[in-house]
Amino acid sequence: MAFQRRNTDKKGSAARNAARRDGPDQGWIWGRHAVLAALANPKRKHISLHVTRNAATELDDTFQKLADIELPGQITARLPEGAVHQGFALKTGAPPAESLNAVLEPTHGLLVVLDQITDPHNVGAILRSCAAFGVRAVVVQDRKSPPFFGALCKTAVGTAETIPHVKVTNIADTLIALQEAGRYVIGLAGEAEVGLADEVAANAGPGLVLVLGAEGDGLRPRVAEHCSALARIPMGPKAESLNVSNAAAIALYEASRFDPRINPKAE
Repeated sequence: MAFQRRNTDKKGSAARNAARRDGPDQGWIWGRHAVLAALANPKRKHISLHVTRNAATELDDTFQKLADIELPGQITARLPEGAVHQGFALKTGAPPAESLNAVLEPTHGLLVVLDQITDPHNVGAILRSCAAFGVRAVVVQDRKSPPFFGALCKTAVGTAETIPHVKVTNIADTLIALQEAGRYVIGLAGEAEVGLADEVAANAGPGLVLVLGAEGDGLRPRVAEHCSALARIPMGPKAESLNVSNAAAIALYEASRFDPRINPKAE
């Protein structure tokens, strides 16, 4: 694998400032798990790899030859403030999105739709839960979702490379298309009358779609309107709501109870 040609003046501030500037189709990934997983993803086009001498020992021979061996402080200077890199930093292209048609049919498996969830930490945590519970793909809005770099990949701990994502222009219209294809769409909403466990049990199957809205605002009205049903996670009086990534994990666990790949008793 050949990395793209770049400015190799690592000591100059101009080179560091240029390295910090990210376009919409490229960015930084940092942290051991995130970088190693990205390097193993053939769908990404890598630009430059920067590791400490100790971190380089975890690379295979090909990437060892391509990596720039740097001091921890040099790597820190390339990254956003506060990035915990563990000796690994990779500038790379974005992974390509799948088409909606590739995941449309109910037999393709469980889908998760994110309605304007913009916090990269939440999206990364949701991807990790999706990997744990056998989700086919995550559907996001193209203009309102964080890029698959940085904090998202660090929080996802490698699963940003293994869970496909689909970018769509309009979430509500996408839900209509999913239902027309025979899928059952459950939107999580605190005001719903039906409990999540009951709604999932009544409609379990590979064609299930779970829709999660942004913290605070929840599902937008038109998105909620085009769900097959709304369901709530029952909670005690001491908590008003859950973080959306926690809600996603609970919802995915409920769905996994009926998936023989995760729970053999579901067969």
